[in-house]
Amino acid sequence: MSLNLRIAHLADLHLGFRAYHRSNARGINLREADVAEAFRQAVARVVELRPDLVLVAGDVFHTVRPSNHAIAGAFRQFSLLHERLPGVPVVMIAGNHDSPRSADTGNILNLFREIETVRVVCDEGATVRLPELDASVRCLPHVALATDPEPSPPEPDPKAKHNLLMLHAEVPSATADPAEHPTEYGGVLLPAARIGAERWEYVALGHHHLCEARAANMWYPGGIERTSVNIWRETGPKGFLLYDTETATAEFQPVETREMVDLPRLSAAGRSPAEVDALVRAAVEGIPGGVRGRMVRLILTDVPRAVVRELNHKQIREWKAEAVHFHLDARPPEVRRRVGSGAPLRRLSLREQVAAYLEKSWELSSPDLDRGRLVGLALEYVDRTGGEE
Repeated sequence: MSLNLRIAHLADLHLGFRAYHRSNARGINLREADVAEAFRQAVARVVELRPDLVLVAGDVFHTVRPSNHAIAGAFRQFSLLHERLPGVPVVMIAGNHDSPRSADTGNILNLFREIETVRVVCDEGATVRLPELDASVRCLPHVALATDPEPSPPEPDPKAKHNLLMLHAEVPSATADPAEHPTEYGGVLLPAARIGAERWEYVALGHHHLCEARAANMWYPGGIERTSVNIWRETGPKGFLLYDTETATAEFQPVETREMVDLPRLSAAGRSPAEVDALVRAAVEGIPGGVRGRMVRLILTDVPRAVVRELNHKQIREWKAEAVHFHLDARPPEVRRRVGSGAPLRRLSLREQVAAYLEKSWELSSPDLDRGRLVGLALEYVDRTGGEE
């Protein structure tokens, strides 16, 4: 029996994710291919590390009905783990993206049960016992938490030396700004106090797309590529974690991803269209190596609509054609008004207006609809059409 465990913790693979209507030479969406390549790298790195256990904390696929290409690629990679790490168990749970709304729809993750060393938990919470490691993994997939949003704290297995917990949910940080939007919508909100991390050797989280700890032994690995509604919040490298129960330390394992450039925002206040064009050109041409093959954003504030119409749109189209994604986010001047007390109020951005309306005012036509997912999709469309952040 192992005295300590080395755990490879992955989450939010989002295989099959697509964006920007760009395809590679094989006709596959370029961002879908990027995500598949990131997963291939992650699997290769896991094989090199030779952990005792692999945990996959949900959102293996971006949708409940991924493309055949995404399914085949995922099956190949998990089969490769089984072949190159014989006897090393892989425990996988479903997240909000790969969990069907209807119980009549089978979960695509069940396909991986055909691989001998892969255990899958899709709906109800379950405990996966691994006697070869003297370990027990308590699994809480998205559906289990969504049907019981205030669950009793899960109990460790008294017969196991190593007690691990894996769940897919939004666990807020104690230091986070309550007004800050999550990186991903649709997850069950679960306060850290309900988890009781101190009772577990390790808590493997999925759903949040930034690599962050919620306790010394409770981590989000952060996803292997940038696939959230607002990718511009996913700064820093992407990858997964290797956790050592003996030293109680998590080591981040980066994978190479497509480069993203979020340029410093600029103000167009008081400038003519020609001056704004020059300002934008200087910023874009200052990117080392240019925009080709990159995802690029430039926020331009205080731009009246009349100025936007007069910008050099031919040049902007050329940058869009060269980059994988180029977003000139032109925002009009903020309109401030005063209330009776004389305190100025900031005008809500388009994203904030859309989110507030859908979260508080929109009546769902069916109880099966996921309000959080609806908000996420709406904000994604706002971003794609060049709306305000």
